[in-house]
Amino acid sequence: MIWRVALLVLVAWALGFAFFLLSLGKPLDNRKTDAIVVLTGGSGRIDRGLAVLRAGDARRMLVSGVDPDVRPVELAVQFKIDRKLMACCIDLGWQAVDTRSNADETAKWVQHHGYKSVRLVTTDWHMPRARMELANAIGGDVEVIGDGVRSGPNSPGWGVLFREYHKYLVRRVALWVGAG
Repeated sequence: MIWRVALLVLVAWALGFAFFLLSLGKPLDNRKTDAIVVLTGGSGRIDRGLAVLRAGDARRMLVSGVDPDVRPVELAVQFKIDRKLMACCIDLGWQAVDTRSNADETAKWVQHHGYKSVRLVTTDWHMPRARMELANAIGGDVEVIGDGVRSGPNSPGWGVLFREYHKYLVRRVALWVGAG
C-alpha cells in the first residue's frame, strides 16, 4: 500500500515538473499593457523592460527590488536612459528583497496608478512563481501577462529548475491552504 502511495506521489511530482517546464516564461511580442514590472536579479531583465517601454507598448515601468544604494541617475547612466524617459515613466522600488515582496511592492504601485494590465518581466525559469505571486498579491481585477527573458543556452541547469519548482510547489500549497 505504501509503495502505491509513494508511486502516486512520484508520478504527480513528475507530471507537475513537466507542467512547470512547459509554463516557463517566453518572450512576449507586440502586446500592449498599461504598465511593465521588471523584477531585478537577472541579466537582460531591465534591458527587456526598457525595450518594451521605448517601443510604446506600455506607459510606465516599475523596477522592483532595486538595491537601496542605487540611485536613479546611476540606473539611467548604466542603461542609457534619457532624463525625460526616466522622469516620466520609470519608477524604482527599493522595498522588495524576494519574489513575495516584489509582488507586494508591485501590487501597491499598480493600485496607486489604477492599472488594469501589467507585463511582468523576469527570467524564464522564474516566471511561473513570480506570476503566481504577483497575481495573488494584485487580485483578480488586473491582468498579469508574463514576458520571460531567456536565461541562455546553458542555463538554467537542472539544479536551478528543481529548486525553483520546489519553491513554486511550496508557495502554491501555502496559497491553497490560505497560509499566504
